[in-house]
Formats: sequence, structure tokens, C-alpha cells
Amino acid sequence: MPAESRLLAGTRLALTTFSTLPVRAGRIDRPVAGTAMALAPAVGALLGALLAGALLLTGAFAPPLVAAGVTVGVGALLTRGLHLDGLADTVDALGSYRRGAAALEIMKKPDVGPFGVVALVVVLLVQAAVLADLVGRSGPACLAAVVAATAAGRFGVTLACRRGVPAARPDGLGALVAGTVGPVALAVGAVTVVLLAVPAVPGRPWQGPLAVAAALAVALTLLTHVVRRLGGITGDVLGATVEVVTTLVYLGLVLSA
Repeated sequence: MPAESRLLAGTRLALTTFSTLPVRAGRIDRPVAGTAMALAPAVGALLGALLAGALLLTGAFAPPLVAAGVTVGVGALLTRGLHLDGLADTVDALGSYRRGAAALEIMKKPDVGPFGVVALVVVLLVQAAVLADLVGRSGPACLAAVVAATAAGRFGVTLACRRGVPAARPDGLGALVAGTVGPVALAVGAVTVVLLAVPAVPGRPWQGPLAVAAALAVALTLLTHVVRRLGGITGDVLGATVEVVTTLVYLGLVLSA
């Protein structure tokens, strides 16, 4: 498959996987999936720009917390709530203290258990609280913060799909994307999300990159634990990684020394 066609197909797959943007999916295979997972941070940055625009626009007419709540809702709408669903399913599986197939079976159940509910509430509350704080920053700083957090969250997926990480099941999204991302794509993605975070905290250019680095370190630890417990990654694990990294970056951007 020509490189240009693979890039186009990978872009289509990235957009359809990580957003509800009206794009028709093209060819889907593992090489294309690897391109899509490498492009995940770029899709995250696009979503972040849309969310920052929603936050600033709503914040001009409504109280900060209302604007933040609307923005969190828009974020769920733009992603069909898939990442939040993945977070709930993954936390339920890990909270069961089961391993392998037994834990994977819990992830497939349609209901949400108490661990999943608590995880969703905590993540949504933290995100809303941080976004409410970001409304008070300058437009460029607010834009940089939201873009950096959403791009870093999607880079968590790139990280999870790096070579050497297996899939937990022989089918599904995890099987398609596991182990498809090489070191060059990882390095480019890491540098990109770190640079995006530099202007996120006015007067403290180091804080954004540090927040991204810390969140990704936590993601690596979590992924190691998940692979040990489940045997590999799944689509739900990827969604959980998005939400965990995004939330931790947001948190790191508003902490003060």
C-alpha cells in the first residue's frame, strides 16, 4: 500500500476512532492502524482546540463552572463517550481483583459497577473544576492548556500501542492496534505534546511539560499493571488511558507551588 494512501487511510481511521467528526473510514489493517495510533495526538490537539473554543465562548456568557460543565459535555459528545465507557469498564475489571479471562469478562458486561461509577465521577469532577479555573486565564493560555491535555491523553494511546505490548484478546480494537507504533512515532509524539504544553501556564513554561511527563509516567505504570492483570491491552484500556492522562495533565496545569 503506497505511503500516501496509508497516511490518508490512517488519518481517516484516527478521526473516526477518536472523534465523531463526519469522516468516512477507509481501508483498515494493522499498518493503517499503526499510522492512526501515531496520529492520535494530532486528533487530540484538534479536539482540544474545539473544546477550548467552546469553553471560552460559553465562559463569556456564563459562570466559569457552567462553562466547564458544558465543555465536558461537548467533549463526551465529540467522542461518543467511548473513552469514559472504557475508563469505567477498565476500573471495574481491575477493581474485581480478577485476572485474565475472568477480568476481561467483567469488562464486556454492559452494566457499570461501583468502581466504574466512582472513577467516572472523580474524572468528570476534576476535569470540570480545572476547566472552570482555566476560564480565568488568557485566551492563548487557556487554548494551550486544553490542547495540551487532550493531545497528551491521545498520546497515551500511542504509548499503549507501542511495539512489545500485546493485545489481551485475539479480536477487537486492541488486537488491531497493539504493537503497531514504532519508536520514531513515539519520539515525535512525545516531543509534540511536550511543546504544546509550554505556553499552558503563564510565567511558568516548565509546568506544562512537567505535567505531561508526570501524567505519562503514571500511564506507563498503569499500563504495565493492566498488561500483567489482563494479558494485554483492549479498546477499553485505550479509552481509560485517554481519560487518566488527560485528567492528570489538567490537574498538573493548575497546581501551584
